[in-house]
Amino acid sequence: MILVTGASGLVGSHLVYRLVAQGYRIRALYRTQKKLDEVKKVFAYYTPQYEDLYNQIEWFQADITKIPELTKAFKDVNYVYHVAAYISFHPKDFQKLQKVNVEGTANVVNLSLEFKVNKLCYVSSIATLGATANSTLITEKTEYNPEASNSVYAITKHLAEMEVWRGTQEGLDAVIVHPGVILGARQYHSASGSIIKSVYKGVPFYTSGGVGIVAVNDVVKAMIALMNSSIINNHFILVGHNILYKDLLTQLALGLKKEPPKKAISKTKLLFLSQLDWLSNKLFNTKRRLLKATVNSLFETSFYDATKIKKTLNFSFTPFETTIAEVTEDFLRNVKK
Repeated sequence: MILVTGASGLVGSHLVYRLVAQGYRIRALYRTQKKLDEVKKVFAYYTPQYEDLYNQIEWFQADITKIPELTKAFKDVNYVYHVAAYISFHPKDFQKLQKVNVEGTANVVNLSLEFKVNKLCYVSSIATLGATANSTLITEKTEYNPEASNSVYAITKHLAEMEVWRGTQEGLDAVIVHPGVILGARQYHSASGSIIKSVYKGVPFYTSGGVGIVAVNDVVKAMIALMNSSIINNHFILVGHNILYKDLLTQLALGLKKEPPKKAISKTKLLFLSQLDWLSNKLFNTKRRLLKATVNSLFETSFYDATKIKKTLNFSFTPFETTIAEVTEDFLRNVKK
């Protein structure tokens, strides 16, 4: 039996589809019924007979921060894919980030040890890797720097990783993956999905930074391959393509049949807009849309080297152009209405 936490999210929904399609017995954790509707959309993306596969999964309602619920989910489990996480870059959400990402991961690790699972795969992030001084490619050896201006999300994901490594010291076999910005069909309520929706609405400006991109199917494929291998207690960057934000927005815009951004915006101006966003939140209780941490990241160029996963598994990533075509075509067919 395979347990998947966060099964209703972007990675989780594509992962459980791939696992059940390959004949594995799956117990998938979810928190609300509404989330399961998003999973069905992902399954429908792959096959018209999605109901049959969907119904083969044991859907289990549980919160990873609630130990009694989670303990029941671990019965007869041999392998665990820990995908569940809370994503926010707002400092006010630090307590929730700590609760879900750190304490929740500690719970998963402790129960994996208690139930003697064979192996755990934890989905971390490139946010937990450090920066290079001379803009060279970031590798798995580029260590997290606690003295840097890390986002609250990065801090809690790093601490979650420490829980996994602690588990390996106590006898748990585990692997960790660090995906870049993940692009995938149907889950347009995800963090990366919001980029696609923004481009569809129109983004006239671009920033000077750059980031690593990966297709959701590549993340899933790598996770399953690692879990089926003899590799333990190791971690891998999952980035198929490094790209400047200008080029990413341009390619998305062209795929969505929208006008690409033509003008660069300065960091000073965007930070000023972030201050106005903060003021609006304080005065009118509007939702924060442009955090300072987000602005800073948009002007950083962080490029990654995925040679390790390529060599270890003879792994190849989906061409960037194929990924862009898949997500933009799917968006235009199913979401813009």
